[in-house]
Amino acid sequence: MSRLLKHLLHTPFATRRAFPAAVQESIRQVIHDGEQRHQGEIRFVVEGDWPLLEVWSGRSVRERALEVFGLTRVWDTAGNTGILIYVLLCEQKVEILVDRGFSSVLGPQVWYDYCDAMTSAFRAGRFEQGSLDLIRQIHSLLAVHFPSTGVNPNELPDVPVILR
Repeated sequence: MSRLLKHLLHTPFATRRAFPAAVQESIRQVIHDGEQRHQGEIRFVVEGDWPLLEVWSGRSVRERALEVFGLTRVWDTAGNTGILIYVLLCEQKVEILVDRGFSSVLGPQVWYDYCDAMTSAFRAGRFEQGSLDLIRQIHSLLAVHFPSTGVNPNELPDVPVILR
């Protein structure tokens, strides 16, 4: 019931307040600048809430993130180096999904720790700072393990996607 109420009471205004145009532009800029240092491609997606039938069905945040991974074509990079940062705002939950180009080198615990840090920032109301810190941490990690090789096309849009 608690989960249903979170989705029912969440409004589009709450999503716009947490991620206004200026914050979205900051996220876009940090993604763009950081991608120059490594071979990864980051997509940042925020979903305010879900239709109540989706919540009632017991769908997990990870299941939805996997769907969004496909819908936003994160898998469609030449080196399989896409990364999805998915935020379900009304539940303040974060999922990071990485394409197979990263999964063999960087284990899942790294991504869980990053999600926890971002979730803590969200609980404190620091949506912009939590998002930017996470993206910068990912950039630093990828720059070490997957540095840019010189030719580095931008294969995925850097602009955050805001759903619902």
